[in-house]
Amino acid sequence: MQLLQAKGARIPLVGLGTWDLRGRVCARIVEQALRLGYRHIDTAEMYDNEREVGEGVRASGVKREDVFVTTKVWPSHFAPKDLQRAAKESLARLRLSEVDLLVLHWPNPQIPLPDTIGALCEARRTGITRHIGVSNFTVALVGEAARLAGNELVCNQIEMHPFLDQSKVITACRSLGIGIVAYSPIAKGGAKNNVVLDRIGKAHGKSAAQVSLRFLVQQDIAVIPRTSRIERLSENAAIFDFALTEAEMGSIARLARPGGRLVDYAFSGAPKWD
Repeated sequence: MQLLQAKGARIPLVGLGTWDLRGRVCARIVEQALRLGYRHIDTAEMYDNEREVGEGVRASGVKREDVFVTTKVWPSHFAPKDLQRAAKESLARLRLSEVDLLVLHWPNPQIPLPDTIGALCEARRTGITRHIGVSNFTVALVGEAARLAGNELVCNQIEMHPFLDQSKVITACRSLGIGIVAYSPIAKGGAKNNVVLDRIGKAHGKSAAQVSLRFLVQQDIAVIPRTSRIERLSENAAIFDFALTEAEMGSIARLARPGGRLVDYAFSGAPKWD
């Protein structure tokens, strides 16, 4: 299995995103993904599915130590005592003794970042999580978070797909040794309708969605596509038996356009994107 390695963390390059998956569907998809060879599962307290994710992990029969589990703390719980409590409640719902990665879900300018990062680092020191990270942090925010956390931040989870230029924040993260985990890597299904991705896919015997995912992992970016369809699990993972040429990578990179962002939340102060 190919891995994104950052500051001791070994994150499988392809994972399963679980946003908007609920109940038995969620548990079944997680179980089947792990049975098919996935070893990276992403959830969050806001998704309201941590119990089902935990059920799927246990039902799969895969050893706990072989599964990289990420969960995220919602911004309303960023005050130190709230963060500790929220993280422990996530563990209880997952029925795990620790997660592999605990992430701040969005920035929250209403709570001082030093307080939040301090609490996040404390969660790692006390064994709630093996690694810590952030999500949706801009260049300025990720730089400040990295300074406050010392050498502990392992990733910035961001929206990333061929239609959105994230080069500035990627460059900033890499200069700090912070890995990138991409959510919405198929642009919420938009990749399949793109003529450039489709043309490149046909040249390799692959789908446009697979090309979108390959474009990212070929840059050492981990991807967590979300699906509720078991047949899509195998397709999303089958991206390591071909490689895009330099010319193809360039053609895909040129698809980025203004207004390409699909996910935006005003409460987080995030509209000031790089």
